[in-house]
Amino acid sequence: MSTRELYTTDPGDPLWQVPATGAARFTWEYDDGRDRLLALYKKGKDKQWDADLRIDWDLEVDPHDPLGTPDEAMSLYGTKYWDRMTAKERGELRQHYASWQFSQFLHGEQGAMVCAARIVESVPDLDAKFYSATQTMDEARHAEIYSRFLQEKVGMLYPINDNLQSLLNDTLEDSRWDMPYLGMQVLIEGLALAAFGMIRDTTNKPLPKQILAYVMQDEARHVAFGRMALRDYYKQLTEAELREREEFVIEGCYLMRDRLRGLEVLENWGIPKAEAEQFTEQSEFLHLFRKLLFSRIVPCVKDIGLWGKRLQQAYLDMGVFDLGDSNLDLLMAQDEELAEKLDAERFAAEEAARTAEVTEAITRGGATGR
Repeated sequence: MSTRELYTTDPGDPLWQVPATGAARFTWEYDDGRDRLLALYKKGKDKQWDADLRIDWDLEVDPHDPLGTPDEAMSLYGTKYWDRMTAKERGELRQHYASWQFSQFLHGEQGAMVCAARIVESVPDLDAKFYSATQTMDEARHAEIYSRFLQEKVGMLYPINDNLQSLLNDTLEDSRWDMPYLGMQVLIEGLALAAFGMIRDTTNKPLPKQILAYVMQDEARHVAFGRMALRDYYKQLTEAELREREEFVIEGCYLMRDRLRGLEVLENWGIPKAEAEQFTEQSEFLHLFRKLLFSRIVPCVKDIGLWGKRLQQAYLDMGVFDLGDSNLDLLMAQDEELAEKLDAERFAAEEAARTAEVTEAITRGGATGR
């Protein structure tokens, strides 16, 4: 079956072509480079994994409740449309919401793969090229995983959201080598990490929990990479150059905030756009969700040295300014620990099952011998 047959609406031309700008940069300096980045590169090599082996794809998923989504999380909850829906229709709505969320994750991961490859091409430092090469492989694996989950378990895909596509376009069209870092590593990846974490920590479904925990373990390294590289580089920029990048962040944050309303889902259900917008703006759950989504972006932006008055005012307007003091290192360490804990629990259970099988076989053999 073609992937196109699973899309809820026509995604348009099968190829989206973004004109490439900027220079490909080679360096003839093969010294050791920065210790922090080389350590991250080594970790990136050591932590490579195979999605076919690490994830238990035999786990069943109910397409009508892939994530255990509570009623309150859906913008239609409590409206006249919700009251008219049957239990079957509410299950179908859950399927659409999960498909929409994970479809945006999938498209974002493909964007991250392209941006990481662009960084390999354009960044001037060899240590950064080395690490970006490992990230490109990580992002390919993530796109593979989300694609498989959507096609095999959910059975439905949504096209890329307009705001996500716009930010990807702005990021890739910019000729400055640091912009794929800023657009992807800080904004798109930062927002995705927060969204992944919220679902990981609330879902009661084992397969999506595994997927998100393992993907986040990789993403924690990616955000650390962006912070290191940009913090070093932005110390060298003029005030005017820093303000240009802050304007890019402001615009990108508004795009990301407006991306996450899921209007496409409601419109697919025949809800007029004006009503759909009203429902999403009135949803208390969505307000909390949107604020928490900036828990990874705001402290990262502050950490790399972009904290001018206009940017601070934009975060005040969004109601996320106070997140600037969040402990990003602690959040990343928790991401790493949760993935390792999940691994330990899974492998312990598998080992116990194997031991039980061996014990049972020995017992049967002994009984036969008598």
